[in-house]
Amino acid sequence: MTTVEIEYCVPCGMRDRAVDLQTDVLEAFGQRVEAVSLVTGDDGVFEVRADGEVVFDKENDEYDADAIVDAIGDRVGAAA
Repeated sequence: MTTVEIEYCVPCGMRDRAVDLQTDVLEAFGQRVEAVSLVTGDDGVFEVRADGEVVFDKENDEYDADAIVDAIGDRVGAAA
């Protein structure tokens, strides 16, 4: 099963965005994912990984929760 990690910058105040995205992923995939973990970070990080592979990095991508969930869904479907 797919595991998802959402690493977010604590000092930057990105916790709410990370929690909202975690909720979106759980609502979309429920028990089809093994875990959706929040990982604390700093230095402006906001990165989402599915099975260790980066599916979103705020340094390279524009934030779009629906697109991130879709990218995770591609891996959930592949792992099923």
